[in-house]
Amino acid sequence: MTVTIKELAQSLDARAWGETDLQVTGAGEPAQTQPADATGGQIALAMAPKYAEALSSGCIAILAEGMDPEAYGVRAAIFAPRPRLVMAGLTRAFDQGPDIEPGIHATAVIHPTATIGDGAAIAPFVVVGRDAVIGANARIASHVSIGRNARIGSDAVIHAGVRIGHDVIAGDRLFIQPGAVIGGDGFSFVTPEELGIEEIRRTLGARAAISAQHWTRIHSLGTVELGDDVEIGSNATIDRGTIRATRVGSGSKIDNLVMLGHNVVVGQDCLLCSQVGIAGSSTVGDRVVLAGKVGVSDNITIGDDVIAGGATKIFTRVPAGRVILGNPAVKMETQLEIQKAMRRLPRFAQQLSKLQETVTRLLEKG
Repeated sequence: MTVTIKELAQSLDARAWGETDLQVTGAGEPAQTQPADATGGQIALAMAPKYAEALSSGCIAILAEGMDPEAYGVRAAIFAPRPRLVMAGLTRAFDQGPDIEPGIHATAVIHPTATIGDGAAIAPFVVVGRDAVIGANARIASHVSIGRNARIGSDAVIHAGVRIGHDVIAGDRLFIQPGAVIGGDGFSFVTPEELGIEEIRRTLGARAAISAQHWTRIHSLGTVELGDDVEIGSNATIDRGTIRATRVGSGSKIDNLVMLGHNVVVGQDCLLCSQVGIAGSSTVGDRVVLAGKVGVSDNITIGDDVIAGGATKIFTRVPAGRVILGNPAVKMETQLEIQKAMRRLPRFAQQLSKLQETVTRLLEKG
């Protein structure tokens, strides 16, 4: 795949400079990108002076506004008003996605009642269940299974080894990385007598006589509903609801190894980073960002536009717009003060020890 500098700049809504008819064949790091020749070359991502210093003379590059292309000896350049946004467009232009031949491979097992949309590409050993619907132009890689009555919208990209359970509903442009599981049963069990964890919640730690407990499964009759433009990372898991659906709103992005429990509701345009875990029946508002290893307790609500720093543990309701950090979660500025105070503790302990020694000597003399 090749495009000219001029065509690429137009697609990125950015300004081009220099020999704009040069062909771009891909993207590369500044230090690894060779000078362009008659057939073009890779475009270097050099959106800051510290990166541009590594450019070879004669390269083609993406630069930030205000940088001087002649100073770096480049033959052509695209100027990025917002570098990471331009990088998103550039990578999208050159990403060919999984290698899936058009049509349905002979080894795929498609139930005769399933509906496959126009232009769909289905790779080897895919299994599509009874009454499932796959939208137009979907690209489904090998060893994917899609359960009965599942509904997948148009333009989906589903990588190898994904498991989509029965009755799952997904909107358009679903994007799932390898190994994710959507629609497994929720982790719900009950005992005939009061659970130990129920007792602890009621008594806040005190326990009566401890007896043997036998777990009985609560089956998951709900499903999972995903909006449009949802992306799900490798080995992420989203459990189906017990009665109502587990839901993820349109535009939300879920990283690798994220776990959403049964009945969880995630709003629109959220960003859930790796190893986030949200326990059952919690609700996350719109545009929420949960950084890596954030844990969310069950049956709580996180308001719109909340940002939680890495490894934050959320046990109670979080108001809209709050920035939180720590275990347990508090306002970020409060957590920073806590961390400062904790670093001072060894010094305070030494000062206290010296003070105690002084007081002891005075008392002995007194």
